[in-house]
Formats: sequence, C-alpha cells, structure tokens
Amino acid sequence: MSESNASHEDEPVLFQGRIFKVVERKQIGRSGKTLTRQVVVHPGAVGIVPILPDGRVALIDQFRITFERNIFEIPAGTREPGEDPIETAKRELIEETGFRADKMELLVPIYTSPGILQEELVLYLATGLTEGESALEDGERITLTPKTWQEIDKMIDGGEIVDAKSIAGLLLAKRRLGL
Repeated sequence: MSESNASHEDEPVLFQGRIFKVVERKQIGRSGKTLTRQVVVHPGAVGIVPILPDGRVALIDQFRITFERNIFEIPAGTREPGEDPIETAKRELIEETGFRADKMELLVPIYTSPGILQEELVLYLATGLTEGESALEDGERITLTPKTWQEIDKMIDGGEIVDAKSIAGLLLAKRRLGL
C-alpha cells in the first residue's frame, strides 16, 4: 500500500459513500497548534490513453453529472478493493471503449487534487488495440470519439479538453510516442 493510501484506523469518518469517504485528520501547524483537516479518501483510479491502429486517440465524450454536461476525456475508472492498477486499466478500457490492448505501458501515477483528495490515479498508454464490445455501466453515457493529435492539441489549447487527468495523460503519451 502506498503512503497516499495508508490506513488511519482512529480517524473520524464524517461521510461514507459507495466509492469514497471523508475523514478528519489532525496536523500540527508551524505554530505547534493542532489543526483539523477534512480529507477525501479514495481507493485510487486509472486513466488510459488508447492509441488506435491509425494513430488516432480513442477519446470518450462522457456526460458528467458533476458539471451537468459532456466532457472529452481519456477512458478511466476507479480501482476495486485490492485490484492492481493494470487490471483496472484493462477492465476500464474494455468497459468504456470495447477495445483490448496488446500492450499497456505505465506513464506515471499522479495525485489529482492533493490538497483535499487522497487519490492516486495511474496513467497508462494502450497500444495494439483490437475492437470488441463495450460494457458500459448503467449510469455511463459515453460516446467513443477518436481524435488526431492535431485535433487534441487544438482541443486542449481551446479549452475543449478540460479534464486534468486527460490533459496530463495525453501530453505524457505524446511525449512518450515522440510526437
């Protein structure tokens, strides 16, 4: 278990949801006073940059209830308890796009919002894709939207891709691919 997901058995749970919980943690300030912080504890997630055989990226256009609109993203998902991130990445790629990858290459783990959220999100580059059936969850409204790297650059620069994990994953994948 990484330090970011270390267990703090004695901390008060302020909220317990289906996927995450909010806990209270104590911190000693520079003054020596004990400070109280609220932390969102999340099991971790993955993001996948899937490269199609023609070189385009298999982005998804997904409705997000959080913002009540569609957002362009890379496929991603939450880890099941005890699940290895690479297994989550394989599962989520199939669920959201139908594609299976011959190769999943680690890009980097990132912390999505370290000031309040204890989530490690592991980014992967997926290549050697073969098509199959997607298996969307009941609440997922996703449209597969392949894009060229030139289109992606314009979408990031123009504010059409606003999701942080997607921007990080796409820029890292582009560099890894030498583009």
